[in-house]
Amino acid sequence: MIVASTLALVSLIMPPVSIVSSASVALVTLRRGAVEGLIVLGCSTAIAGALGFVLLGNYQFVLLYGMVLWAPVWLISIILREGRYLSLAVEIAVLLGVLGVVGLYLYNAELAAMWKTILSQMVPPNAPVEDIQHTLDVLSHYMTGIVAAASVFGLLFGLFLGRWWQALLYNPGGFRQEFLSLNTHPRLAIGSILVVVIASLSSGVISEVSWNIAILLFVLYTFIGTAVLHTVFAAMKMGRYIVPMFYVTMFLIPHAMLPVAIVGLSDAWMNLRKKISNQHTPDGVEK
Repeated sequence: MIVASTLALVSLIMPPVSIVSSASVALVTLRRGAVEGLIVLGCSTAIAGALGFVLLGNYQFVLLYGMVLWAPVWLISIILREGRYLSLAVEIAVLLGVLGVVGLYLYNAELAAMWKTILSQMVPPNAPVEDIQHTLDVLSHYMTGIVAAASVFGLLFGLFLGRWWQALLYNPGGFRQEFLSLNTHPRLAIGSILVVVIASLSSGVISEVSWNIAILLFVLYTFIGTAVLHTVFAAMKMGRYIVPMFYVTMFLIPHAMLPVAIVGLSDAWMNLRKKISNQHTPDGVEK
């Protein structure tokens, strides 16, 4: 409770710390169940609210922030604990993001105008007006999906960290096996392609919503593609060097995530990891 609540406040200044905060809730939920996870979530929210009142003079914002940070990871942790499949938890997390995007557009179909107003306030006064306005016009139509994707990324990283902690304590090597086996059904892959097709062929709000949903699906296939390429690179002779370089490249060059996501999408049919495993005997010697 202390770790979760304290790091939640620290994350207001250093956002990446929120992953560790949510991972502490995930660990308790994964190991002890939904009830004890909910107790930690509720008490952490109360503690964070009290600290927010003392340090910031505002407890309402901190309470809301804590619920938004911890409630989704608590729910996904329950799904992983009961379903026992990391792929299912990742799919549900992305589905929650999709429902959030659709819900926002049902509430306000003019989200692009709202985002343009918000982004305009962040533009430096001396920035070239014409170039910035064009960028804002384009970016504002996709900000809902971008923010939702960032939220799902943070949610899943918190879940993965909590699951890794659990594996270190009770099942060493278990998380690695779970992560590298991430996959999805071909029907979901076909549905994802249809979303992109609809986004490309339609116009107006339908196209905008479809593109924002596609951005969220990008999160799903990025994780799957990462698992696939990790397995493929690890099977190479220089695997111990290639795998770390792969992750460093993805961190330093975010554009590299696009081909990784394409690999994740195509793996629904290609099943590269199975082909790699078939090239080796059980003791690891090539056939």
